[in-house]
Amino acid sequence: MNRTSKEIDFSSIIYVTKRPHVDEFLSRVGELYECVLFTASLAKYADPVADLLDPKRIFRSRLFRESCTYYNGNYIKDLSRLGRNIRKVIIIDNSPLSYLFHQDNAVPVTSWFDDMHDTELLTLIPIFERLASVGDVIPALQDIHHQRAIV
Repeated sequence: MNRTSKEIDFSSIIYVTKRPHVDEFLSRVGELYECVLFTASLAKYADPVADLLDPKRIFRSRLFRESCTYYNGNYIKDLSRLGRNIRKVIIIDNSPLSYLFHQDNAVPVTSWFDDMHDTELLTLIPIFERLASVGDVIPALQDIHHQRAIV
């Protein structure tokens, strides 16, 4: 098990278990895209976790709860705040609510807790490789979602 710890504010210790294949996934996707960490977690917690998750600094920037839009009691990741062409932006997330404003840009991923035999991130790499060559990710993602629903 790939488990590590890091102190926060010298008073708390967090334990992080990386999802299987996250290093390979980030490495490959980082070669293809400008990767940004966008989380609804507070920076005080998420920044140290990101340091453990991404020691190679693949994430070019990090956005925390302060960058989310508070909507109907939930923190929504508004991709328009990235200042990028929305037709070239992809969000991967386990919570459909978090990408409520940009569902057409989403690659859903299942929640992960402790299955060390999980291979979902490996299965997503070819999808991201395919999307890297398209000018508009939205119709390509719609096609991919349709194909995945059939299988």
